[in-house]
Amino acid sequence: MILVPLLLFLHLVAVVVWVGGMFFAYLCLRPVAAAQLEPPQRLMLWAGVFERFFPWVWASVVMILGSGLTMFWVIGADNPGNAPLHWNLMMGTGVVMMLIFAHLYFAPFQTLRQCVAAADWPRAGAALDQIRKLVGFNLFLGLLTIVIATLGIYL
Repeated sequence: MILVPLLLFLHLVAVVVWVGGMFFAYLCLRPVAAAQLEPPQRLMLWAGVFERFFPWVWASVVMILGSGLTMFWVIGADNPGNAPLHWNLMMGTGVVMMLIFAHLYFAPFQTLRQCVAAADWPRAGAALDQIRKLVGFNLFLGLLTIVIATLGIYL
């Protein structure tokens, strides 16, 4: 059946886009931006980066959730309710990540956008700091989810 490999491919591409994007932003772009840019330029940079990255995250969230639930249903159709433990753990950490991202998008990111537009640099900086913490935690959860996905069969 070609459906499951196709779903798995789409699932993995979406994970790479989201988790890889967080890894790059948090561990590569953030330190350089902090070292080389003054707060107004740094905050404008981050607002622009997030404007471009977050639509990809939303697409990834939809793809991960849709492909994951479909694989859960297709593969588990013969034996509903007996999914392996690591599948349930992946689902749990993934849903938590999605909820954190939704909060990040609708609260501190909107504040960052509004404050950058108004040149309110102290409030924009506070919003960016919230985003940094949430992205750091989501990156940890994303990497943990990858560990669960790859090593969970041995649990």
